Amino acid sequence: MNAAPADQIRLLDLQALDSRLDQLAHRRRSLPEHAEIDKATADHTALKDLVIAAQAQLGDTERELTKAEGDVEQVRARTARNQQRMDSGAVGSPRDLENLQHEIGSLAKRQSDLEDVVLEVMERLESAQTRVTELSARLDHSTVVLKEAEERRDAAFAEIDADVEKVKRDREAVAVVLPADLIKLYTRLREQQGGVGAARLFQRRCEGCRVEFAAADLNSIKAEPKDAVVRCDNCGRILVRTAESGV
Repeated sequence: MNAAPADQIRLLDLQALDSRLDQLAHRRRSLPEHAEIDKATADHTALKDLVIAAQAQLGDTERELTKAEGDVEQVRARTARNQQRMDSGAVGSPRDLENLQHEIGSLAKRQSDLEDVVLEVMERLESAQTRVTELSARLDHSTVVLKEAEERRDAAFAEIDADVEKVKRDREAVAVVLPADLIKLYTRLREQQGGVGAARLFQRRCEGCRVEFAAADLNSIKAEPKDAVVRCDNCGRILVRTAESGV
């Protein structure tokens, strides 16, 4: 393949722009905000699960308290009815009166036990409410942390994308004047060689693979016509000759 020396040198400009695009893509993928967002998302999800569990426990405790208070009210109501019967004189039999007094005493013990249960449930309810409040505050904070990390990422994306658009415009301006067959070869080699399809021959060395050429190889390269597209024998990349090539 032949190409004007000026076009071959422009190919180095194209390579530099493509390398810049690769760097920008790598930077976009490697932003520290990605790790921050992953961690913040995991923390947020874990806290959200904890809040849901704490709210469920709170609901269960509230229902338990309602039942315990209802049990106390039932005992109180029964005690009040029994006391009313005693006070009214409706119970005439001494044995019935004794039984009623015994039941009132039993109900008093039952009420005391149930009130202790109510107090214990109320303590657990207060603890459950505190846990929901604390976890909800932590969840709100994690939401802010996640949002801030996403905003920093998006700001970095915008900056990178603006650079990408500028480099793409510069690249198009260079590529449009290059021969199609040279672009095709360069593109194929770039895909095969890790993003570098053309390299400068600089001071007897290929800047693509860093191999220094022997004198005989340099003489062979020097013997090639100026418009010949030379390839590096070691890496296969297009080897662009310049005034600093040493040939």
